[in-house]
Amino acid sequence: MQQPSPEAYQPRLSLWGHVWRYLLALGISGIGLISSTDGWPEWRFLLDLSLGVVSLVLVFWRRRWPVAITTFVTIAGAVSILSAGASTLALVSLATRRRWREIIPISLLSCAAGMFWFAVMETTTTEEIPGIPLWGFNLGVNVVIVAAMVAWGMYIGSRRELIATLRLRAETAEAEQALRVSQARETERRRIAREMHDVLAHRISHISMQAGALAYREDLSAEQVRAEVGTIRDGAHRALDDLRTVLGVLRGNGEDLETAPQPTYADLGRLIEEAHAGGMNITFQDDVEGSPPEAVGRSIYRIVQEGITNARKHAPGAALKVSLQGSEEHGIEVLLRNRLGFDSNTPGAGLGLVGLTERVDLAGGRLAHRTEKDVFILEAWLPWGQ
Repeated sequence: MQQPSPEAYQPRLSLWGHVWRYLLALGISGIGLISSTDGWPEWRFLLDLSLGVVSLVLVFWRRRWPVAITTFVTIAGAVSILSAGASTLALVSLATRRRWREIIPISLLSCAAGMFWFAVMETTTTEEIPGIPLWGFNLGVNVVIVAAMVAWGMYIGSRRELIATLRLRAETAEAEQALRVSQARETERRRIAREMHDVLAHRISHISMQAGALAYREDLSAEQVRAEVGTIRDGAHRALDDLRTVLGVLRGNGEDLETAPQPTYADLGRLIEEAHAGGMNITFQDDVEGSPPEAVGRSIYRIVQEGITNARKHAPGAALKVSLQGSEEHGIEVLLRNRLGFDSNTPGAGLGLVGLTERVDLAGGRLAHRTEKDVFILEAWLPWGQ
């Protein structure tokens, strides 16, 4: 993960944050001013005061131009004791950025400014320590003070960066979690939509075709009409039962679409018989060696079911040939062929083959459909083990 830049983890200061920093800077400047102004001429005091005020004003923008502001107030601190507080504040702020190419030059400049002050600008007498030259003592004091300010600033910067990094990681984890939840919901919606299409489209299209045919048959006796209506009623009841099963899953009754009872390879015969009873002309040929696994059988069932549904909707009355062949070694081939006919005007979303292609792809197989002359062909291949 890329580390945040210093500008990214510097928190915005509150009003109180500005106030206490300025109070601290004024306290440092005030202590130095009280201890160093003895015997100053008026012009010297005015110069110190002017540079100090300018430094305290400029240090407000130390985050916008950290190097330039720190350089100016440090140089001003060499001749103005009132600028010492602003120089301290600027150096600590610069050190929070933890960039050595900025810290080292400014630290050396701060030591040089301090030495210049003690050597040239300081008017009070300082007693020498036996065995230590005055300039050595002043240099040591300067180095300790500058090192303390840099260390304190780097500690603050390190803590700010740690907090910013943890916050960034938390935000990233939250965003990733939200994305995973969104993807899981989308996947579940698609799965439920596919199952509802597979379960209901077949039966409802069957009912629609029977009702449409009944509307055009004027040669039927009352007994035949009652029989046809009874067939439509039974189909509607089965569709309602299937719908209740899917809606029960959506309501969260403890059953999942993956564990709910699903059609298998053994149910193909019943599917063909229902289509025959509905008036479809179907030829079924099963040359599969052995019994396919349950998951493969369910996919085969859905392919044949979708083929029957499409033939009923778009080529009513046309003969449909369904053939299966394969083995554990070569996989299973499913082929459906029917002549093109007149559309029955049964409404559809056109998503049946799209969802079927997705199902077959997930199973590791392939599905294709094409038209040769006046024949529509739907073919698929599925591996024996998914």
